[in-house]
Amino acid sequence: MPNDDAPRRITLPRKGPLLVEGPVEVELEDGTLVSSDRFRVALCTCHRSRRYPWCDTSHRRSAPPRETRQ
Repeated sequence: MPNDDAPRRITLPRKGPLLVEGPVEVELEDGTLVSSDRFRVALCTCHRSRRYPWCDTSHRRSAPPRETRQ
């Protein structure tokens, strides 16, 4: 079992929202590591965030309209 004080490392998938209890260390596709010591982080998976990989809710403003079923 890892030490609870140690940062968690995760690999960011292309799809799916992620809420992760911190601290965290995130490995991006290019191998770059970014970290946060917050108790919970939201990770952007839509690539619209100005603070990528951290979610800034940009997906809410620029999301395509949902199709409605009839």
